[in-house]
Amino acid sequence: MKMTGAEIFVECLKREGVEVIFGYPGGAVLPIYDAIFQQSHFKHILVRHEQAALHAANGYARVSGKCGVSLVTSGPGATNAVTGLADSNSDSIPNVCFTGQVPSYLIGTDAFQEADIIGITRSATKHNFLVKDVKDLAKIIRQAFHIATSGRPGSVVVDIPKDVGLASCEFVWPESVAMRSYQPVVEGHPGQVKKAVKAMLKAKRPVLYSGGGVMNARGSAELLLKLCHQLNAPVTNTLMGLGGIPYDDSHFLGMLGMHGTYEANMAVSHCDLLVSVGARFDDRVTGRLDAFAPDAKIIHIDVDPTSVSKNVHADLPIVGDVAVVLQQILDEISHQGKTHNIEALKLWWQQIVEWREVNSLGFEQSNEGPIKPQTVIRKVHEITKGDAIVTTDVGQHQMWAAQHYGFKKPHRWLTSGGLGTMGYGLPAAVGAAMAAPDEPIVCFTGDASIQMCIQELATAYQYRQKIVVVLLNNAYMGMVRQWQEMFHESRFSHSYFDSLPDFAMLAEAYGGVGLRADTLDELDAALATAFSTQESFVFIDVAVAKEENVFPMVPAGAALNEMVLS
Repeated sequence: MKMTGAEIFVECLKREGVEVIFGYPGGAVLPIYDAIFQQSHFKHILVRHEQAALHAANGYARVSGKCGVSLVTSGPGATNAVTGLADSNSDSIPNVCFTGQVPSYLIGTDAFQEADIIGITRSATKHNFLVKDVKDLAKIIRQAFHIATSGRPGSVVVDIPKDVGLASCEFVWPESVAMRSYQPVVEGHPGQVKKAVKAMLKAKRPVLYSGGGVMNARGSAELLLKLCHQLNAPVTNTLMGLGGIPYDDSHFLGMLGMHGTYEANMAVSHCDLLVSVGARFDDRVTGRLDAFAPDAKIIHIDVDPTSVSKNVHADLPIVGDVAVVLQQILDEISHQGKTHNIEALKLWWQQIVEWREVNSLGFEQSNEGPIKPQTVIRKVHEITKGDAIVTTDVGQHQMWAAQHYGFKKPHRWLTSGGLGTMGYGLPAAVGAAMAAPDEPIVCFTGDASIQMCIQELATAYQYRQKIVVVLLNNAYMGMVRQWQEMFHESRFSHSYFDSLPDFAMLAEAYGGVGLRADTLDELDAALATAFSTQESFVFIDVAVAKEENVFPMVPAGAALNEMVLS
């Protein structure tokens, strides 16, 4: 069957099972948009900025478990998407972005809206393709989805010149993908698995440390929970791994790292065995490397061999899909028929109970004083019963949400971890709402972050999405201000906003419901309204304590056990 490149694009997305794509049209992709207009296999969501298209595709991928897909035009359309590409790649989120390109015969001539997006995105993606011949388009699209979703997931660019979209050829669908240079390992080495189980059963002070890999390997969170119960071992999550263990499970220590709990950081600092499951030992987790888990034997389970021993030496590496390896470990424990070190673990848990009593996430909220940000997060948790899909931007509000909104299940926490992208939260919520339209969706944001992609309120309104945006408004770039206070002698250089819009009125202008809360009573009323409104998005501008800081905190260059508690 003969098809144009644009028609091949549509047919390939249909065969890949794509249901939603996020995009913004332009001259170089008009043939593709014309083909999209004439099909009914998938829905196109019109965002208001290309960066938002990538973030929305990211949020959709995390909630749905499918690959995120976006479509942007050449030149500025493609360069606007780079931040979203780098963000997805850093956090290992499958995201295929199709970029338009000037006609192939004009490439290299500095044509109108030409940009070397292949060169620009080489370090911001897992892989990228320039389609030079329409006959290669179907194969490249098939490869792009395979690369984005297998192994350690990531972002992939497919750059399509305009003439490729217009050209015709016989359509041939590659039923399978064979790439000799790309063969991700799925199963862990049996010998390494046996050694790991032996070490786990022998350990006196074990800690399981899980990251975003547990989110990517669907079904692995349940296996992780089963493993920690079998071993009676405490578990800590990275920022990206929250939800891997229910927040109210007795084995959960809370988040690890710079703003982690006292008990999590102290347990890792004193453990004799650290089992890393789908985590990459990020600098915000480890603190000073030479003091990280100094007495521990380290087992590192990860699908990406380049992440193993990159930052912290692994005594026992296991390369493989996290879900597969965890099942192998559970099977091996059952096969060996042995139990963990019961007496030693009793003493270990006694020590952990003492660390928990420090109550490192405690804070005081007076009835008459300013609203504490932590109070807002906890009230949202209470009214949603911990069942909301939560997105955040980046900064203090992100850390407070991670600390105080307890997650019962995986795939409910969407935040920018590796790249730390302000502006991520709202478009990610738009993507999440496309994946789970009947779920409660909350976007926690700050007065600095929300202004990065606030135009996506128009997208939320257009598609009648019931997103609740909760703005913790302290009139500062909060995390910048905190660091300036603690490490720059309170020289608040350009971190305070002398001018902010009336966010409630702005939300109304975008078609939603805008609310303002300055007191606890007003906050309770606003939240009650927000979660009973069915017609549109709701934006709550909450005036919070201006100079509240995020604690605990491990200062840069310090060890995990050198936390500042208040």
